[in-house]
Amino acid sequence: MNSFTFQNPTKIIFGQGTVSELGREAAAYGSKALLVYGGGSIKKTGLYDKVLSQLKEHGIEVFELPGIEPNPRLSTVHKGIEICRANDIPFVLAVGGGSVLDASKAIALGVPYEGDVWDFYEHKATATAALPLGTVLTLSATGSEMNSASVITNWEQNRKLGYLSKHAFPRFSILDPTLTYSVPKDQTAYGAVDMMTHVFEQYFNHTTNTPLQERLCESVMKTIVENAKLAQEKPDDYTARANLMLCGTYALSGGTISVGLDQDWASHDIEHELSAIYDIAHGAGLSIIYPNWMKYVYQERIERFVQFAVRVWDIDPAGKSDEELALAGIQATRDFFRSLGAPSTLTEVGIGEDRIEEMASKAVGFGPLGHFKKLEQADVAKIFRLSL
Repeated sequence: MNSFTFQNPTKIIFGQGTVSELGREAAAYGSKALLVYGGGSIKKTGLYDKVLSQLKEHGIEVFELPGIEPNPRLSTVHKGIEICRANDIPFVLAVGGGSVLDASKAIALGVPYEGDVWDFYEHKATATAALPLGTVLTLSATGSEMNSASVITNWEQNRKLGYLSKHAFPRFSILDPTLTYSVPKDQTAYGAVDMMTHVFEQYFNHTTNTPLQERLCESVMKTIVENAKLAQEKPDDYTARANLMLCGTYALSGGTISVGLDQDWASHDIEHELSAIYDIAHGAGLSIIYPNWMKYVYQERIERFVQFAVRVWDIDPAGKSDEELALAGIQATRDFFRSLGAPSTLTEVGIGEDRIEEMASKAVGFGPLGHFKKLEQADVAKIFRLSL
């Protein structure tokens, strides 16, 4: 096990009706707030009115930034930064899913920075401060509600890059599973894929003597598998939605399940190239890429893939070789994603091979990808082609 330092400052407020605590929490950070949200679904569900009521009840003046895109744009982040600076706003409130939370983190980081916030994502600068951020989560997927990461798309450059900063942890996050009842089947699927692959990135490693972390990862994966289909079939099943929401948080909460482990993240970097150019849903891209990454790298540590097949997918090892078990676990992963309605090939989402070399080149722009198996440009291109 590797040495580690773990600290997570985010306050999680979990359960039905917890939006009623929003005003009191937000009031601790000033009398103005920038409310950031997406395409308007929070108005249809009534959440928007509840949020405004809470903020106004506690004397908070609200400024709004609606229209956050599914792959949040740098240009929209710039708008949020300008609103905060022009109105001396001290607090950002994100109400939505991972894209809204990511954009809000970038806004919070960008306001006190004299340069372009994109500098952080291009590794040209390091954030030293941020506005305080609160969140109300409406989609179980990214774990952004309890981590320091954000991913932003520079549409003009067709670049999608991530950045981690200790200053970007939300001060508080309100997680009410009932707010996810209105999430449609496809977004429920993509959210489950996203959280599942977050665990994969931490689970497939070469670190030894980590039984606790491995079983924590396996428990989160099995809980996702047990609840994702239930949530699709009965959207207002509180237990299924609550379990998924907590899985999303734990799957990427700044190290809760993975302290002391090496991590990979190659597949996420590869997928970012897809959604940066083709603007597909992140979870859809991951459902295509990840099983093919698995097939490309599993022999690097086949015993981990054997463990994955037996412990997560309950595949009977009797009479099977390690090779057969590893491949069976990979196939079970693909079948699970398919069962949720997520795509398996690039062809299904209208993507061909014409820009594969370009995407592979951009993917390794900061160096080889991953740790489980270091991937150079040629490797990334092969994974893209396996995904066709």
